[in-house]
Amino acid sequence: MTKTIPAYQRIKNAILDNIHSGKWQAGNAISTEMALAEEFGVSRMTVNRALKELSEERVLERRQGSGTFVAQQQFNHTFVEVRNIAQDLKSANRDYKAQVVSKRSITAAMLDEYLRRKFDIDTPKVLTMKQALKNESNDDDKPVLYEVKIIHFADGQPIQFEERWVDAIKLPKFIEQDFSVVNTSDYLIAKIPLERGSYTIRALAAPDEVANALQIEVQSPTLVLSRQTYSSGKVLTFVRMWHAGERYQFSGEL
Repeated sequence: MTKTIPAYQRIKNAILDNIHSGKWQAGNAISTEMALAEEFGVSRMTVNRALKELSEERVLERRQGSGTFVAQQQFNHTFVEVRNIAQDLKSANRDYKAQVVSKRSITAAMLDEYLRRKFDIDTPKVLTMKQALKNESNDDDKPVLYEVKIIHFADGQPIQFEERWVDAIKLPKFIEQDFSVVNTSDYLIAKIPLERGSYTIRALAAPDEVANALQIEVQSPTLVLSRQTYSSGKVLTFVRMWHAGERYQFSGEL
């Protein structure tokens, strides 16, 4: 069963939806605390918490004696820099292409324990026989995550295999995109501001699926970058990017 969303988080989500849809644009005043309290049937203290957190996240700007306003910044850009392989290859003047291997919706019942913990999703509840006979729904047949797998090519050679999982509730149209044309990271950044992220890089032997995608021998060395990014305090997307060890390296300046 998916956790009940706290009242303050519902208010935050509603405010973000109004901003992303363009109803409230940069510089616009949003509804007053009293109006939001009445709309959501909560105390002004609960509303105040939502507004305080969004102000700390630089989404809103609170002005003493004037009200609360949408911060003057572009919300189609992330608060953290997230580079993607398409940018890197194009900037290096290499021919780039993406091939979508698979896309699917994942319900709570389908989740493995690793993804359940990663996205903080509860184990689905079991319907009683009475509920099942009445065809009652516990919402566990609705997608909670979307999964896409994509091969990225440089000059015709597979260089990265991307496995990505995305919060289906926050991004319901994600699965409809053509990711051979639209880059997954670019789409996420355009739809929801990313507050922060974390990543790890590991050397792993390629399992069958990865080896087949990268056209390398099974158990060949790979570099795997795992990254998760957050929005509204929760993981929005988790991605594993597998790279053929002999074809790719990570570099930068210190």
